Amino acid sequence: MGLNQSYQLDELDFQILDILIKDCRTPYLEIARLCHVSGGTIHVRMKKMEELGIIKGTKILLNLPKLGYDVCCFVGIYIDKTSSFSAVFDEISKINEVVELHLTTGDYSVFAKVICKNISDLQDILLNKINVIPGIQRTDTIISLNQPIDRNISI
Repeated sequence: MGLNQSYQLDELDFQILDILIKDCRTPYLEIARLCHVSGGTIHVRMKKMEELGIIKGTKILLNLPKLGYDVCCFVGIYIDKTSSFSAVFDEISKINEVVELHLTTGDYSVFAKVICKNISDLQDILLNKINVIPGIQRTDTIISLNQPIDRNISI
């Protein structure tokens, strides 16, 4: 059966996603039991949602401070001109400490989430990795002191 791009999610799909949001390690047979369907049905639905790009894989969540990464910050980046965006994005993607990059509205051209071990590392990343990229005009850095909310969207 070919995949139809106009496929509409139904209540079962949303039940499956809700279970996986709560615990992405839930086995297919447990999801099937909770949804009162067969394991094969769950497998088919999961495959369909993966092919549609609704489910983009699984991730492991790390406790970064326990691994020695104590600084989380956000860097607002001003890019000098629109034609520089692609080259700047390519260079930023090479910096392992940049874990997210968002094209934004407002004052900044892009907003980057940076994770590093300490303030000294942050200084090195800013001075020797980010601010030296051609096309970056300047940056503003905001250090996160705490993250009281960390969740996926509920559907």
